[in-house]
Amino acid sequence: MEYEEKTGRAHRPLSPKQNVRKNLDFEPLSTTALILEDRPANLPAKPAEEAQKHRQQYEEMVVQAKKRELKEAQKRKKQLEERCKLEDSIGNAVLTWNNEILPNWETMCCSRKVRELWWQGIPPSVRGKVWSLAIGNELNITHELYDICLARAKEKWRSRSTVGAEVECEDAGFSTADREASLELIKLDISRTFPNLCIFQQGGPYHDTLHSILGAYTCYRPDVGYVQGMSFIAAVLILNLDTADAFIAFSNLLNKPCQMAFFRVDHGLMLTYFAAFEVFFEENLPKLFAHFKKNNLTPDIYLIDWIFTLYSKSLPLDLACRVWDVFCRDGEEFLFRTALGILKLFEDILTKMDFIHIAQFLTKLPEDLPSEEFFTSIAAIQMQSRNKKWAQILAALQKDNREMEKGSPSLKH
Repeated sequence: MEYEEKTGRAHRPLSPKQNVRKNLDFEPLSTTALILEDRPANLPAKPAEEAQKHRQQYEEMVVQAKKRELKEAQKRKKQLEERCKLEDSIGNAVLTWNNEILPNWETMCCSRKVRELWWQGIPPSVRGKVWSLAIGNELNITHELYDICLARAKEKWRSRSTVGAEVECEDAGFSTADREASLELIKLDISRTFPNLCIFQQGGPYHDTLHSILGAYTCYRPDVGYVQGMSFIAAVLILNLDTADAFIAFSNLLNKPCQMAFFRVDHGLMLTYFAAFEVFFEENLPKLFAHFKKNNLTPDIYLIDWIFTLYSKSLPLDLACRVWDVFCRDGEEFLFRTALGILKLFEDILTKMDFIHIAQFLTKLPEDLPSEEFFTSIAAIQMQSRNKKWAQILAALQKDNREMEKGSPSLKH
């Protein structure tokens, strides 16, 4: 036996090179090296019983190492199979979207088959087209209008410090200071947009595109201007659409009631959205709802950032895009359903936290969120309370607010 031959040569010390070679032959861990190590030449050889015991220990370690290797190999094989399956699924979905759904959008977009396919995530290659169609273009923005707004923005950037720019800004109802602050904020925010990707930072391939879209929007909607959070929305659209089409989708998206309420900081309407959210929060997660109430944790603490960036800052980008997929299908309701899905997914953790730790956790969500588990959690949320749907609850709360506002002057007398 090779092993016995080696133990038989125990009294002949090995050269350093031979010793290294010996260790490499066995590929031992530190423990196995100790077990199989021959005793120094000045000590008696191991008794046969001890040598046998050590050999058995080594063999057991080899068996365990092989088991681990086999397990890892099986894991890699499973991952590869899942990846291949996913690629096949995406390939088939692309064909379905391109050949069946997109050519017949108006008749098929609301069908059950398409809605189910939509929930599974839109393939990246057709995502931009689907988003554009789903968001629509109620504002009738053309590519030419984008060029005009961009040219105006560039002119303002060039001349914002001149007297002429000051007069122009004042005529439009904005002070020079406000306009310059807004323009400076755009520049600052671009560098903070998906910093890990490095594509929107100075010198990156999409830096100027993002700057152009945000600048053009401030000229298209000077009443709204630039608000922090917009850069993330524009960036996600740039990743999926051509520049002019991204601007069209961006402008129409921000014109939706929920986005307009938040970006124009309409406090009354924002509070109404929060109140509607809390109705479904209590309905779906009563235990966590009570815990949040006890800790004075109000929806604005975590919801504002989620809504402002449509989850693109808080979630991993691929997951955020899947949220956008269904948001384009279901509208604003899905933004609040997603929020409840997040709270449900982490309910056990959150119920053990205090105010500070909850706020910190929800501001920076885990980066390794499992996609299917996340969407299963969202799917479990019921957007119905006492037979009333989201839109009905929101409308009723808005009506109550209007009536209170009408009655408020009389309360003063």
